[in-house]
Amino acid sequence: MATAEAAAEIVREIAAVGAADLAAAAEPLRADCLRLARKVSLLSHLVAEVAEADPATGDGEAAAAAWLRDLVRALEAARRFVALGRAPPPATGASDQDAICNNTAVQFKYVTWQLQAVLTNVPHSCFQISDEVQEEVDLVRAQLKREMEKKGAIDVNIFRKVHDILAQIDNAGPQSQQPHDEPEPEPSQMKNISKDHLELQNIVLLISEMSGLSKSDMIKITSEIIEGLENVGPLDSPKPANVDSQSSDGTIGSSEKVKKPDSVTIPEDFRCPISLELMRDPVIVSTGQTYERAFIQRWIDCGNRTCPKTQQKLQNLTLTPNYVLRSLILQWCEEKGIEPPSRSKNDGSSLEVGGDRLAIESLVRHLSSSSLDERKSAAAEIRSLAKKSTDNRILLAESSAIPALVKLLSSKDLKTQEHAVTALLNLSIYDQNKELIVVAAAIVPIIQVLRTGSMEARENAAAAIFSLSLIDDNKIMIGSTPGAIEALVELLQSGSSRGRKDAATALFNLCIYQANKIRAVRAGILAPLIQMLQDSSRNGAIDEALTILSVLVSHHECKTAISKAHAIPFLIDLLRSGQARNKENAAAILLALCKKDAENLACIGRLGAQIPLTELAKTGTDRAKRKATSLLEHLSKLQVL
Repeated sequence: MATAEAAAEIVREIAAVGAADLAAAAEPLRADCLRLARKVSLLSHLVAEVAEADPATGDGEAAAAAWLRDLVRALEAARRFVALGRAPPPATGASDQDAICNNTAVQFKYVTWQLQAVLTNVPHSCFQISDEVQEEVDLVRAQLKREMEKKGAIDVNIFRKVHDILAQIDNAGPQSQQPHDEPEPEPSQMKNISKDHLELQNIVLLISEMSGLSKSDMIKITSEIIEGLENVGPLDSPKPANVDSQSSDGTIGSSEKVKKPDSVTIPEDFRCPISLELMRDPVIVSTGQTYERAFIQRWIDCGNRTCPKTQQKLQNLTLTPNYVLRSLILQWCEEKGIEPPSRSKNDGSSLEVGGDRLAIESLVRHLSSSSLDERKSAAAEIRSLAKKSTDNRILLAESSAIPALVKLLSSKDLKTQEHAVTALLNLSIYDQNKELIVVAAAIVPIIQVLRTGSMEARENAAAAIFSLSLIDDNKIMIGSTPGAIEALVELLQSGSSRGRKDAATALFNLCIYQANKIRAVRAGILAPLIQMLQDSSRNGAIDEALTILSVLVSHHECKTAISKAHAIPFLIDLLRSGQARNKENAAAILLALCKKDAENLACIGRLGAQIPLTELAKTGTDRAKRKATSLLEHLSKLQVL
């Protein structure tokens, strides 16, 4: 698909931008550009799968084409923003520099919002996105959302309005564009528009610049938005607390009748994926997905042990309150004049030490006691407290438990070491603690525990690395730390059953970042993965190996190494006798190995892959059918030659 190829080209261009390309950019523009480039690079697998897809004709084809246009538009805006960081900085005074920083902050918010919006609306029925790629997409969305929150309040009404108008211009085609010989708008036009809406006009112009519009188009869009958003407040300008907010019809105020949620469109992120209703008590499960507590609890009580949205197995049944999302929902309800949803009082997040901060602080002091028994006992109790609730995790972090626990990772007493690393794992469940743990220089000592600790400590060290690596920047830091990936590969090869599972999960997440793929291969990951492909005795071993291989195979050097490791015969065996999901993943990996590789293609032909592939093309999942059919077509062309 031509548009998908355009998206792939933009992703490659942005992903290639490094720190050296942005050396001249001032902060925070340089940091914003680097973070944006890293996030966009994670979309390479998404655009690859989209390019492979063959959406159905009719409504499916139209929906796919519309979404692709939105994706390309969002990526082009991201490319323009990164270009700001690559351009020579203008010579300005201090006051001008402040204005430039404010302007680029608005543009960064818009680019971030636009990418998040398009990733929220991926038409899965058209493209059949794989689970592993969907995880990457969800990760990028979560990161983009956090970036928006860091930048302060956002009036997305303005963003949405500009985006809708741009979509109309794009969909209308060339005939709607302004002729090149049309004169530029008179300065008086600009003055008239901006007379009472100077800040709003500036925001629209900044957004339009990211969208590549001409100056005259910018003026027209500004006029339209002012008409439609006459009473929308300026970006980042909160109203005084004693002033009632008003909508465009001037009727919303303190005395307005409260609306019901079904009278307005509820953002998708605020709906429970099970009930599709506005969440009142959102909780996070082990896969990182958020649900309404009552509905996910009912799902679990019925004996289900998978995530309803991703179908991944739940590593544990802990339900962690999503306070950030609940806060955003309450804020949205207030802005829309909607009665906020009430929450159950029993949310399981009460502090186990009776809410006594002094008791927590006393425990933390004992971590530095001269007595080994006191240190060990305090670490064990903090480990237990951090497991039980978000409130405990917040309070422990505020009481400086994290630096004290990091010191205990070097303890010669293996049990103390185990309690400390497990306490850090439990504390890391709360996202803000992840950053505090990394800042406390915990990565190197956690890796040391992973190499030399007791088996339970090694298991929990691997789980801690997985938890910390959910933050994109941490993937890079952990992967580049000497011995980190090697220690995980060693645990994958020789650890306990649980240890191998924890190592596999951590390695998969780290290998989402491109540079970590080749590090893992050079650390010897392929030997245990090939062994796991043959291990039918341990539940999930084959699935874990296929999941990691499906990420590695996108890297050219890793692809060559997988072929040399003689993985192809085992993958073909899975086509014959594996479970449906394993057949699907095996076919996808084989297709990646055989693309533009006649030697691998001839190899699967010699090994008799045609028969299981033909069967899979008839009876497999939709994605498996597509992969099998594509492989059969490649084999057919090879035979013709």
